[in-house]
Amino acid sequence: MLKLHVLASGSRGNAAVVVNDRTGEGVLVDCGICKRAFFEAAEAVGFDVAGLRAVVVTHDHGDHVKGLGVVLRGLAKAGVRPAVYASEAVLAASAPLRDAVASVGACCQVFEAGDRLELAGMTLRPFPTSHDAAASFGFRFEETEVSDEASAPIRGCDALGYMTDTGIVTEEAWEALAGVRLLALESNHDARMLATGPYPYPVKQRIASNRGHLSNEQAAEALVRLVHEGLEQVVAMHVSQENNTYRLPRETLAAALGAAAPELSDRVRVSVAFQDRPITIA
Repeated sequence: MLKLHVLASGSRGNAAVVVNDRTGEGVLVDCGICKRAFFEAAEAVGFDVAGLRAVVVTHDHGDHVKGLGVVLRGLAKAGVRPAVYASEAVLAASAPLRDAVASVGACCQVFEAGDRLELAGMTLRPFPTSHDAAASFGFRFEETEVSDEASAPIRGCDALGYMTDTGIVTEEAWEALAGVRLLALESNHDARMLATGPYPYPVKQRIASNRGHLSNEQAAEALVRLVHEGLEQVVAMHVSQENNTYRLPRETLAAALGAAAPELSDRVRVSVAFQDRPITIA
């Protein structure tokens, strides 16, 4: 089955590893944290970095790519050379991403929305999100298993949805996140705290816009639409330390779940990802 290690999540840096627990292989989603934080967090959650097979980049903002160079070089010293995947627009927009890949003598594999990437015993399906970046994506991860019959098709066994950095849930996202067992869902800000907080007005407008970040209430509305009998865990992601608390997203999501699907509320675990403390959902 699939497992998600959120190493760091927030405006100061993001990194998460999706692991195929059957093989121990993993895919790193973004790397906006320093080398020390990456390796310490990976060790804390019990992920052996020797199993890292690829890095996929959601978008070009610094809190998602600024640590990739030092981490790739640290991994290379340990004999680990994961492939790096990003969209053409993100690669063109991000000098730190290009420099990171070049620093280890690698090349960046290009993907676009709708592609199918076979990595680490998983199938990744990128879908577009709505964010003020050159391009931005979420991912659906599916564990794949090949039948004993050589001619049989590969089928999905488990599914995880990963979506942060979006002002709205796009139509492609609704489709990609449907039916997942594990859901990583942005719940960035409390609307009242953002409105009354210290940020300049243009920044507040940006965050609350359709190309900004999902609020707690928007995340709750999305969860109500996405909940189904097979959903087991949802984790609130990219929580703002200035315009939110770690308690509010969990309470808002849990309350919405309890109101919309009381028969499932005791079976779906709601948790929150932190900026400075790694967590695992499985």
